[in-house]
Amino acid sequence: MKNKEKEVDLNVSLIPYIKDEEIRGTTLSSPYGINMIQAKSFWKVSQKGEGINIAIIDSGCDIEHINLKDSIVGVRNFTDEDNKNPNIVVDRVGHGTHVTGIIAANGENGIVGVAPGANIYVLKAINRSGTGKLSWVINAINYAVEKKVDIISMSLGMSVNNEKLERAVKEAINKNILVVCAAGNEGDGNAEDFQYSYPAAYVDVISVGAVDKRGNLAYFSNANLVIDVVAPGVEILSTYPNNSYASLSGTSMATPYVSGSLALLKNWSKEEFQRNLTEEELYAQLIKHTKTLNYSRAVQGNGLIYLKEEKAIKKIKY
Repeated sequence: MKNKEKEVDLNVSLIPYIKDEEIRGTTLSSPYGINMIQAKSFWKVSQKGEGINIAIIDSGCDIEHINLKDSIVGVRNFTDEDNKNPNIVVDRVGHGTHVTGIIAANGENGIVGVAPGANIYVLKAINRSGTGKLSWVINAINYAVEKKVDIISMSLGMSVNNEKLERAVKEAINKNILVVCAAGNEGDGNAEDFQYSYPAAYVDVISVGAVDKRGNLAYFSNANLVIDVVAPGVEILSTYPNNSYASLSGTSMATPYVSGSLALLKNWSKEEFQRNLTEEELYAQLIKHTKTLNYSRAVQGNGLIYLKEEKAIKKIKY
């Protein structure tokens, strides 16, 4: 009888992305994505996401960045960097800092996030090489569940399914946490040629594809049967380490637009329905706030996030 092989701790990678340029300076132009998804029109009725807790599982963050330092309420390092010190989340890649800014940048130098009032937990599960161990990601997900966050945002993935990862994701969703993941950047422009990345490919995860500022599908955005929505993901200007800014492209960038939008929808819906909606109900509200594009459902899912506030309709008497 063969000895059971020791289970390998698989590698998870950041969803590959494109660095367009790095920028230093002040008074930059406001990121186009905020206007494209109509986030500002929703701020008043959603308190800019105030009080909503979002865990970003990524490469860490520049927690002293002028745009971000007041939004971060907790940090945790799950990698082997910095002698495994759980309190050090230095971002040596830039990816995590960029994603965090898309959600929560405070408006300094013109750079503002979708939900600048949200609380951010920086959970570092990716090291300087842009990769991490599957166990690091799973531990980060479990930690987010322990902290009872409202939303988990992950712009990372792997090409194969894994039961432990799926179990951790399901546990989070069962605890009423919205899990938002990048669909992946292996697309080839063919809506009939499917590519899957995990955890985005799990049915209960909100899988996000990317479009550019004109609403054109990003050539790299994955096609498959579980894409839920698309959001801006081409030439996205956001925060970067050392108090700088950078323009990046990828479904990695589209994902935090959706995570931030869900923070706004969670606050709006609590006021609108006078109760906390379930994870399924919030997903339904997200889908209601989309705009269908002229593309196959295999690349856009339900369409582009569009947060235009609904006008009050007079009640009809029967």
